[in-house]
Amino acid sequence: MYKIINQSLHRALICAILGLAGCSGESDSRKTLSTFSVSIPAGANSWLLNDPMRSDAIISDEGILNWTNAEDEIQTYFRTNRIGTFSLGIKVAVKSGVSRLKVTLNGISKEVTIDNTTAKNIYVGEFEITQIGYQTIHIQGISKESNTFADITQVLLDGEAVDGEIQYIKEDVYFGRRGPSVHLVFDQLPTSNDIEWFYNEITVPEGEDVIGSYYMANGFGEGYFGIQVNSETERRVLFSVWSPYQTDDPSSIPDEYKIELLKKGENVYTGEFGNEGSGGQSYLVHPWKAGVTYKFLLKGTPVDNSMTDYTAYFFDPDLNEWLLIASFRRPKTNTYLTNLYSFLENFIPNAGANSRMALYSNQWVRDTAGSWHEITNMRFGADATAKKQARMDYQGGIDGSIFFLRNCGFFNDKTVIDTRFNRSATDTPPNIDFAVLPQAN
Repeated sequence: MYKIINQSLHRALICAILGLAGCSGESDSRKTLSTFSVSIPAGANSWLLNDPMRSDAIISDEGILNWTNAEDEIQTYFRTNRIGTFSLGIKVAVKSGVSRLKVTLNGISKEVTIDNTTAKNIYVGEFEITQIGYQTIHIQGISKESNTFADITQVLLDGEAVDGEIQYIKEDVYFGRRGPSVHLVFDQLPTSNDIEWFYNEITVPEGEDVIGSYYMANGFGEGYFGIQVNSETERRVLFSVWSPYQTDDPSSIPDEYKIELLKKGENVYTGEFGNEGSGGQSYLVHPWKAGVTYKFLLKGTPVDNSMTDYTAYFFDPDLNEWLLIASFRRPKTNTYLTNLYSFLENFIPNAGANSRMALYSNQWVRDTAGSWHEITNMRFGADATAKKQARMDYQGGIDGSIFFLRNCGFFNDKTVIDTRFNRSATDTPPNIDFAVLPQAN
């Protein structure tokens, strides 16, 4: 009996020294569900480090599942407003046999052995948070006896460092994984006259042209116009106008509310879009490049019978000409351009762990009298994902004399929403010969 007790104590001591959990019967009882104060959904808050765009192969709303490849390192994110120590656990199970995992935070690693086939809270170890902000937990597979390493559904926290406010994705997982959208809101225009033209420029810095990004230049009350990175091989210039009929299903729009295409440019695709409102969509597949400044020009003019025409032009310096993207007619609308803004968003959830940035420069509007007015003031805005603190990796402001937007990637330099910024004026209106612009109808 004495020998058995000492063997048990000896094994527990080794586990404690090596930071192993699950290697003895006692380890699971060190933390229970009731003593972990924070339970983070692993599926909503995790991405693959080595190949984020493939995250949904093993990560879903249910958790980290079907994890077979030892090269797939998982990163789980949460944000804290305190420093100090805390206990880390995972709710986990294996299909069969025994699996060994390595869990790392701030350069400190613990190994844990899993042999339970029903989901159980497993204590991993004590860690320290040394800096307020986003924390990154790395989980790696060391060995397994079944086809998969483990199914992880929750990351569990407890202790002084997590007693304060903790931010992570709790609900609206799709938008949370996409990350916060950020905006330049031009709500202090330099003229009270009706605005017919809106001009803007975008430069995406090298390395910031991340898949899933929409760098929107010319937003207005009824639509938006900008550039996208759609895949490794495809980029687009996109222009869309919402229907006045409120629906996410374009097939349900009555004929009298449908967006009418007046004209499109060469090689431009046109059709309908849905799921975020519905309306008319156009895009040109175009190999725009990071590090190059592109120009955007939008026209909005009311016409007879309570309709408004919107026309978008894109200037590529390599081509040295304005390209017509499309001209749409919106029914039951009688307005010039209003509610002007720009935005930056990620539209692919797997790309939500990647940071992206854009520079917005030289904003101007032209009124119905033909006078140009320079926009030098903006208000930084963000969407509901940011406002409810599901994600706090958002930023905007001034880079030299240029406005910028940045989002995603779990960085900590966030900008206070509704902060105002002023850039220096160029006092040089756009040099546009309107007589040679492609005809819009």
